[in-house]
Amino acid sequence: MNPKVDTYIETKSNWSEELKTLRSIFLSTEMEEDFKWGGPVYTVNGKNVTGMAAFKNHYGMWFFNGVFLKDNHSLLVNTQETTKALRQIKFKKGEEIPTDIIRDYVLEAIENEKQGLKVAPSKPGAYSLSPYLKEAMDNDSELLNAFIALTPGKQKDYSNHISDAKQEKTKASRLEKIRPMILAGGGLHDKYKNC
Repeated sequence: MNPKVDTYIETKSNWSEELKTLRSIFLSTEMEEDFKWGGPVYTVNGKNVTGMAAFKNHYGMWFFNGVFLKDNHSLLVNTQETTKALRQIKFKKGEEIPTDIIRDYVLEAIENEKQGLKVAPSKPGAYSLSPYLKEAMDNDSELLNAFIALTPGKQKDYSNHISDAKQEKTKASRLEKIRPMILAGGGLHDKYKNC
């Protein structure tokens, strides 16, 4: 058992008993307990299988390759429209954890991991360069050169980040925030990749 997980569970006093229950299910299998990205993660052969977390109004678990699970009990939820592999199960206060059902999901996820089932990462597709970003680069050769040096995926992320803003002031604010990141050669989401 990982002492960081002990600390995590202690700090989530509203959900500590529920998290202990999930933890006991996970540890009753061959998975090893780890602590990544600020929360408990359970692995097989060093590969992420499942994790758990507690929030203000709910707690839950997720499966890194949950898309491959047979959802016989209709408990799995896609986290976002753009999420391809991750699936989660959420619980609210007073909901009982169906331990046998959760264990079945976990055992299936372990087997899927052993079989190597993975969603192939998608290559960054074509995108339309944000006119707002293009105008900024037309007037700033340093920004233009730094943007050109980025990978296509990073370019797309930055462009979409500007394009997704509805108001001009939001576009301006976003451009101001990402300019140093572009100049540094980093990606929009790099701070989350190194946790």
